[in-house]
Amino acid sequence: MSLDVEPPEPPELNEIDPNEYEDATIVGETDYRREELQAFLREGAWEEAFAEWAADATVGEDEWAIVRDLDLVAGFDFFWDDFADRVGYHAPGVPEDWKERDLHPDLDSWAKVSAINAGLTELGQVVCDVLKEEYVDWEAEYEAPDDLPDFD
Repeated sequence: MSLDVEPPEPPELNEIDPNEYEDATIVGETDYRREELQAFLREGAWEEAFAEWAADATVGEDEWAIVRDLDLVAGFDFFWDDFADRVGYHAPGVPEDWKERDLHPDLDSWAKVSAINAGLTELGQVVCDVLKEEYVDWEAEYEAPDDLPDFD
């Protein structure tokens, strides 16, 4: 399945410590290089990644309309994880209490919530891959201690 929609504007990356997220732990260097990543997103990484993701997206136009209406894309965060030599991310999602909060009139099932959350997670990973493979030109500065075991 593919999603035929215009890509939204890239998210604005704010100074947030990724360790505050439940799903991320960053060790070592704390220069998250958000300004550089933001520039890459604006220079085409976001549009390129979105097009790649949309070509195989499991999110349909109905679900994407909810994402757009709730401005969920603005909740993305991308940051440099020097320790892992990768671009890390935090994907936004529909909260578990969506039903009680009556977030959106077309949000009417856990299947739709799951599809949206999974789709946004997949989009975040594609953006990270595009950034790392085609835009990031720096090397990790983290050097492992000499006393780590050799698993080769």
